[in-house]
Amino acid sequence: MPEGDTVYALARRLDAALVDRVLTHGELRVPSHATADLVGRTVQAHVTHGKHLLTRLSGDLTLHTHLKMSGSWTISLAGRRLPSAVMPDVRVVLRTDGPAAYGIRLPVVELLRTRDETCVVGHLGPDPLRADWDPAEATRRLTADPGRPLVAALLDQRCVAGFGNLWANELCFLRGHNPWTPIGAVDVPALLEVGSRALRHSATFPGAMQVTTGRRGKGGQHWVAGRAGRPCLRCGTEVQVVAEVPNDPERRRTWWCPNCQPGPAR
Repeated sequence: MPEGDTVYALARRLDAALVDRVLTHGELRVPSHATADLVGRTVQAHVTHGKHLLTRLSGDLTLHTHLKMSGSWTISLAGRRLPSAVMPDVRVVLRTDGPAAYGIRLPVVELLRTRDETCVVGHLGPDPLRADWDPAEATRRLTADPGRPLVAALLDQRCVAGFGNLWANELCFLRGHNPWTPIGAVDVPALLEVGSRALRHSATFPGAMQVTTGRRGKGGQHWVAGRAGRPCLRCGTEVQVVAEVPNDPERRRTWWCPNCQPGPAR
């Protein structure tokens, strides 16, 4: 699932392939930027804030992209190109005299001045994967509405940027909270300590991406997420699931163990 950790890891791969290289071909296959010519610009950095990716180019230019649920990036080695069957789904082409990167089915592709990046990410809350991570500010934002359900607060990117549906559900389990526990009844600093540490480990430790149980084998990587109807890995109780938002195009779900996470009904 594309969450803050997956986008951060993607940024590091793109950095390794493209940073300090000059674009020999730069194409944005979206109507609003179809005529933009990025040739000759140098790739300076890939910066993330939550699930947003900011590709900074020379000349005060930033490419802002977001994976949402359908997007992906692929990197090809020098002299290699994507299969022709894939190219109709490509929205971003960044080629150099070495590696190239292709953004596929990206729902968000925007070009803006680097000095204006706050226009697209300024609304986001603190991000545990950024150097400016501020747990006190994240706590303040999360607890602004004490009656709000915990899972809803964690998913609100204006409170904390980077926790998606998988991490919201897994953190509720790890702290022993029913997902609908009012945020005011939760030790939020302790929750954020666990969450920030887990997100950083997932993003930076080889083989740990979104493995919340410490078990890398198929079917045992998560405590509750995706385990509806199966026994809880801790107590054996059947894991429950409910659609959090009816008709949600992203098919967001909330999973929990009724025994390990007692609390209010939805």
